[in-house]
Amino acid sequence: MDDLFRGVRAHGSLFGSSALSPPFSLHFVDGAPLTLCTALSGGGWIVPEHGEPEPLRAYDTVVVRGPGTFTFVDEIGTGAEPVACGEYCAAPELGGTRYRRGWHDTGDGPTTLIVGAYPVLGEISRPLLDALPAVLHVDGGGTGDAVLDHLAGEVAVDAPGQQVVLDRLLDWMLVCTLRAWFDRPGGEPPAWWTAQRDPVAGPALRLLHDEPAAPWTVAALAARVGISRSTLAKRFAELVGEPPLTYLTRRRMALAADLLAERPGATVAEVARAVGYADPFGFSAAFKRVRGVTPSEFRRRPPEKTAPEVLSRRQQGCIVEG
Repeated sequence: MDDLFRGVRAHGSLFGSSALSPPFSLHFVDGAPLTLCTALSGGGWIVPEHGEPEPLRAYDTVVVRGPGTFTFVDEIGTGAEPVACGEYCAAPELGGTRYRRGWHDTGDGPTTLIVGAYPVLGEISRPLLDALPAVLHVDGGGTGDAVLDHLAGEVAVDAPGQQVVLDRLLDWMLVCTLRAWFDRPGGEPPAWWTAQRDPVAGPALRLLHDEPAAPWTVAALAARVGISRSTLAKRFAELVGEPPLTYLTRRRMALAADLLAERPGATVAEVARAVGYADPFGFSAAFKRVRGVTPSEFRRRPPEKTAPEVLSRRQQGCIVEG
């Protein structure tokens, strides 16, 4: 879970506040890979571009997976004209809106909406995105309520270090929300979520994630976990859905893809060594088998955009009151 969040991190969020009165309709047009929406008070409806509307009550949280856009409305079928919310999230057309980090105006409306738009950077975090539906809804009343209490207090003041606190609180809220959704009764969590808690597969997964470049064999991994080779191989495949070394190869190639993108000056041989391959030719063959292209071809590809155009900031956040 920690590794999957490596590329999903709030950084330098911009907060803006507006006093709104129903009816209202805010159209969030960036199409970010992940957008977290939660209400401190009041409520409304999240209406995704594709899918059914989701109610958003006080202390509920909805996460929308891009690239589809969504709208926050006071009620289904509202007569309000949609207002596009992009880079700054709040709506200057409504008048009186100002923008700067940490600024908060309590206004006199009943609804306080918090939105955090996240890019998903790199291949390591992709399994997290792939495990989520287009829209997920978590009711209030769980561990996330305490985070919202902290967030409400922080945005109401202008204190030194506030930006760092707001970023980390948004990260904390996202983690609490996804934990609650994966653990919901009757849910179908991804294999890696279930396997990480298993007394056999869990320690093996942690070792593969902590030491991906180690010269692993199934026997060596089993010895570190303290079980037999056959027990590890059977249990790992049952819970994760593939053998340990197949999982390791995919993880190494995801790490390598991120290194190729993040370190343009690194040679293929250097990347190969960083993920556990002494032979760059063997690494290139494995990379093409898993990723479909050679490392050099992958590096020459144009960067993938994170939204219909691009997310204009690494992370955006807003508070909208109405």
